[in-house]
This record gives sequence, C-alpha cells and structure tokens, in this order.
Amino acid sequence: MRTRTYACLTLATLVQPAFAIAAESLLAEPAAFQYDDYYRQGDEFKVSTPIATPPEATYTSNAGEPGRLAPGASCCEDPCCEQVGCGDGCAAGLCSGGLLGSTGLETLSLAALLGAEGTGLDIGGWTEGVYMDNNVPLSQSYNDLLSFDDVPDHFHNGQTWFYLGHQADGSGGLGLGGRVDVLYGTDAQKTQAFGNPGAGVRGFGTWDASLDHGEYGWAIPQAYGEIASGDLSVKVGKFFTPIGYEVIPVTGNFFRSHSYTMYNSEPFTHTGALATYTGFENLTLYGGWALGWDTGFDQLNSGNIAISGFAYELAEDVTFTYMNTYGNFGWRDGGSDDSYNHSMVLSAALTDRLQYVAQSDSLRTDNPGVSQFDTIGLVQYLIFKHNDFVSTGGRYEWWKADGVSFNQVTGGFNFHVLSNLIIRPEVRQDWAPGVGLDEDSFLVDAILTF
Repeated sequence: MRTRTYACLTLATLVQPAFAIAAESLLAEPAAFQYDDYYRQGDEFKVSTPIATPPEATYTSNAGEPGRLAPGASCCEDPCCEQVGCGDGCAAGLCSGGLLGSTGLETLSLAALLGAEGTGLDIGGWTEGVYMDNNVPLSQSYNDLLSFDDVPDHFHNGQTWFYLGHQADGSGGLGLGGRVDVLYGTDAQKTQAFGNPGAGVRGFGTWDASLDHGEYGWAIPQAYGEIASGDLSVKVGKFFTPIGYEVIPVTGNFFRSHSYTMYNSEPFTHTGALATYTGFENLTLYGGWALGWDTGFDQLNSGNIAISGFAYELAEDVTFTYMNTYGNFGWRDGGSDDSYNHSMVLSAALTDRLQYVAQSDSLRTDNPGVSQFDTIGLVQYLIFKHNDFVSTGGRYEWWKADGVSFNQVTGGFNFHVLSNLIIRPEVRQDWAPGVGLDEDSFLVDAILTF
C-alpha cells in the first residue's frame, strides 16, 4: 500500500508541471536546461550535462548598467536591483538571488578570502549538513558503508569539500592545468581509494583509504595534471569516472540520495589517463586507460582497464552519452580479465524549464568462485524549474542484480534560499518483493557553496 501511495504522489509531482507548461512549450523554442549553474560549481568533469545553455535575456537598469533578466521575470523598482541585476530575485521583490533576501552570506568566497581572485586558479568548495531517518538500501545497519546514506537519525556533515585547480586551455597552443579535491565527512569513506590493496578495513590501505575515524573520514578523490592542445586534452592522475549521470559531489545532483545503479554498478574514480577530443561537430570522444576501478595511485589484482565512449548532440537540446570500461576491474571482479560495464545517458531539455534524463547501465563480471556479478538498471529523472528559487524533481529506477529486481521512486524539491545556499528535502520509497524489502525514507540536506 505504501509503495503505491508514494509512486502515485511522485508521478503526480512529475506530471503536473508537464501539463502546466504544455501550452507554453508550443509557443517557446526549447532551450537547453541547466537548473542551477552554481549548484554544479567545479564539476567540469561532467560529461552528460546538456551541451548548450539558454541565452540570458538582458535589460538596462535606471542607472544605465546592464543586468540579467530571469525567464518570465519583470524588473522591480527596488534601487538595489541596479547593483545586483534584475533577475537575481527582483521578480519576488528580493535582490540576493535567494528567498532570504540580502544577508551578506551569499558573497562568501574562498578565493576572495585567500586573495586568489583574478589569478586564473579555480578555488572553492562547499559544506553540507544532512539528516536521514533511515538507511538507504542496500545499507542495512549503521555505518556499514553499503550506501552513501548509512548514518541515519542524526544531523551530520556529509561533505565539506575544497578544490584547487586550473583548467588547461589549448585554444592558443599548448595549455597546462590540473586539479586537486579534498573531502571530509561521512561521504569520504565511500569515496576513498577502496580499490587499493589493503583497503576495505578502516584504518588500512594506501593513498587515502586509511584516513578514517569513526563514521567520518578524509578523501582525496581527484589529483591529476592536464595538458591540452587544440581540440585535444588529456588528464593524467586520479580523476572521477566519466561513467554515469550521478556524481560524487553533492553539488552535481538534484537529490541527496543516489540510485542503486550509481552506487553498485559504476566506478567512482580511476587512476590513469583520460583523453577528450572535441574536434568534430556535435561529437566529443573519450578514450583512456586506468588501473582498474576506484584506485588511488596503486593497483589491486593486476587491475587494467580501457575507458572509451562518446557524447553526441542529437539535437540542439538533446545529448546522448555512451561510456564503458572493459578489462580487469581489480577489486570489483577479483582479477578477471573479461569484465565489462557501460552507461548510456540521454539528456533532453523538453522546454527551458523541464529536463528529462534517462540512463541505462549494464555490468558483468565473470570470475567463477571469486566474483560473478550481473546487473542491469534503468533510471529516469524529470526536473522542473518553477522559478529561480524552487525546482521539483522526480526519479524512478528499476535495478536488477543477479536475478533480483529492486525499485525506487524519489520525489523532492530544491529551495534556493540564497544564491549559494540550497535546501533539498526528498522522500524515497524502495521495494523489492524478491527479498521482502518495502521501505520509505526521508532525507534533507543544506549545501553552502563558497
């Protein structure tokens, strides 16, 4: 009964905005949808994000200065709008870019505090507080590391993240860059190099795998150098996987909770090299090599994989991404040389306020007596931007692992309280008749970027 109720509520949440904008979509040209630019701050590695972004409407303030006009917004008469630009909250009588109005907190900048503005360095981060009332499956007990959300019933720090980098620019010849990310929080132990020798037991393992204390820990999920020339760039070091749609940083996802597919059927990081080529129209190619899955400058079970794939812009606002890894995954397959996984992601901006994403993953490892794991998953998302402050999202997933089907449906909101502060409540229902699972969860987090 609960399963049907949650499913109906979530479907209603998804369908209502679609009907609400149907007439509008017949009159307006579709535009690629990015529901919040700052919310993906620092996530340049994202390959399944829509390629184009809608042009911003402009206006001229009473002082003759250019400003930004949010979609459907009209300029207010408040003099502060001349400083921050119409569309930064003007339509609601606010001028801070958020629901709380001007507080000064939205000007918080790590780069400014360090005196690094204008240096060409990318410096920033975020901190997140999170609460959940239940373990999100497949986690079953407190802090068992079987889900990102395995520490229920108290408010805790999920991610405090710092990054430092410089993007390699090859447009004028040879360009050099790189990036380092450091994470502290309960998410760290799920992001460490758990594919390294000795990892999997708290306090043991190389790179960052031993940086634990209780339910918290440290992780260094990225540390790479980059070289670029023309349309070709190459990362060398430890970097986030290009597989899949959801990502490790909480600033890159609509929901706090993750899909079964992301946590159980995809790698998180690689150590190796990844090349990106953008010289073809509407087509980006990826190719590389790594020491298996989730390693940090080390190798387990002779891990050795090829990474390949492409992203193709099928239409102005429709992008299809295919990525795969093949070979010896290391920890995931116990040293087999014939393991395979792929991820296919279709991202479509149905209008300038409604985005649809569909993802299908497959994973196969076949190492008799060691690791025989076969999964397939389908995940679908709808994200509707009501205005600059509120967005609604829904996600449905079917994931099958070794013959057992799991389902989850999630609905929630993103509230942009300030231009750099977001609150994300969500309700999630999981069910799997084959193993007697029928569970509902509530999660909420707050993310402050700086």
